[in-house]
Amino acid sequence: MNDAKSSTATATTGTAEAPLQAPCGRFAPTPSGPLHLGSLLAAAGSYLSARSRGGRWLLRIEDLDRDRCVPGLVDEFQRTLEWFGFEWDGNVSFQSDRIDLYEDSLRALQRAGRCYPCRCSRSMLAALALEPGVEPVYPGTCRHDPAAGSGPHALRFAIAADQPAVVFVDELQGPVRQDCLGEAGDFVIRRRDGHFAYHLAVVVDDELQGVTEVVRGCDLLTSAPRQILLQQALGFRTPRYAHLPLLTEPDGRKLAKSRRAVPLMPQDAAAQLWQVLNWLEQAPPAKLARATVAEVWAWALAHWRPEWLAGCRERRVEAAPA
Repeated sequence: MNDAKSSTATATTGTAEAPLQAPCGRFAPTPSGPLHLGSLLAAAGSYLSARSRGGRWLLRIEDLDRDRCVPGLVDEFQRTLEWFGFEWDGNVSFQSDRIDLYEDSLRALQRAGRCYPCRCSRSMLAALALEPGVEPVYPGTCRHDPAAGSGPHALRFAIAADQPAVVFVDELQGPVRQDCLGEAGDFVIRRRDGHFAYHLAVVVDDELQGVTEVVRGCDLLTSAPRQILLQQALGFRTPRYAHLPLLTEPDGRKLAKSRRAVPLMPQDAAAQLWQVLNWLEQAPPAKLARATVAEVWAWALAHWRPEWLAGCRERRVEAAPA
């Protein structure tokens, strides 16, 4: 899936020449609210995947949308992760420092004819949704509209009409297949307000930082095929993907949007790590819940068995965690 086509755009963003020998993972929270148990599960899964094999683990702050960012929250993120025993390699990186690099990749896509302006409003797009809250399939309304770029507009990645389905094997969820054009349509890479969209930014970030594995929540599983299309168009490598189960309420709501998404507290660090290991199907011994944070990590790294998570997309939080 990482073979570039003949029409591949060449970006000027410093693509690494040789593959890294050790894995490199990352945790990339958005500073729009405190870290919670769902965040801890995602961070722990990516950390265990990289560190258990002697790899690097990076901390990236996804702060492109400044209107959503809460002042002081980045410092709180770092303190919280330190309380819970996480150690990241190098300096914390910020998407807001990479605007010029995203521009480079956008220009490469424009030169290759792989994007076009779109003036469709959010209300117009929402009307296309089959049900509330479900992302609509973009029908290509502005793809051939010469006037689309005359006023405020977004930029969409143009999926080729003959683009075959993207197929890859997720290391936890197994084979994934998506007809990107039919199931999602051309997707936004720069928004109407000028902010770069998540798909483009994360693809550029992962390439520049040498990320070899993307371990994150299952809510982003359907995003991976579109990101693979961007990687191919820009001549980037495709990392391995592993999507972790989401923590949800008994009624199926995502934990991050529910009453149980409480901030993490340092006095509960070992017990909450132990609970996360249970949700990750690692069966930690009960006595570990009363151990130190360092002891919990030592056990977890020595006993990490990601294959026990195979096919698990959701963990229901039936009662308040320890």
